[in-house]
Amino acid sequence: MYFFLTQLTTSDIIITSDTVPNMLLMVMNNGTTMSLVGCITQLVCFLSSECSECLFLTVMSYDRYLAICHPLHYHSIMNSNLCMKYILASWLLSFTVTSFQTLNLSQLHFCRSNVIDHFFCDFDPVLKLSCSNVKKIKTLSLFIGFSLIVCPFFVIAISYVYIIHTILIIQSITGRQKAFSTCGSHLTVVTLFYGTLFSIYLIPEKENSIVLRKILSIVYTVVTPLANPIIYCLRNKDFKKAIKKLHF
Repeated sequence: MYFFLTQLTTSDIIITSDTVPNMLLMVMNNGTTMSLVGCITQLVCFLSSECSECLFLTVMSYDRYLAICHPLHYHSIMNSNLCMKYILASWLLSFTVTSFQTLNLSQLHFCRSNVIDHFFCDFDPVLKLSCSNVKKIKTLSLFIGFSLIVCPFFVIAISYVYIIHTILIIQSITGRQKAFSTCGSHLTVVTLFYGTLFSIYLIPEKENSIVLRKILSIVYTVVTPLANPIIYCLRNKDFKKAIKKLHF
């Protein structure tokens, strides 16, 4: 779990480092400029980090599933070699797919206004500036989103169905509490991350929803990465013991 947390934290650092400095510059100067290459680069880093976070949360849900539903086989299955394979596959798949998609985006013809009504180069705002036929790239985007965002969410949901079922059949209350405490932090992070992510794409694209979409974007690009380490630290017994030993 600690190994997976380092990868989740790395993904969060990339997201905030990619979006927050430009957002602060825009707020201070009431707007800012960026080249097309810089915009595409920011988009690649953002999308690959978001997709990798979805995959990391999925791997972590499988890790919790093994720990609770198959505790006797946990150490034989979830060894360091398998963990490394999962992490490398998640990073490689996310970066490869998003790079291919942003490469297609960069080859479009942009002839409209170059003003993006957003605080970073997100996919949809950039796509709206193109005067090319974007039907194909939109279809590909839906396929990628379903594969790297929706499918991992269903895997997480199925994992927690088995986890909850296993917890409910534990007879002792103490055993239930211990089992639930091992996945409580992860479930909180998943709810916060996917809740805001799905809300953005479920909101219809209207003029009065632009501000709301921006606020939700701030939640999953700034608030969620900030909340993740806090959630895991406050619910982790090792961190609590370390804090108690500190002398102020």
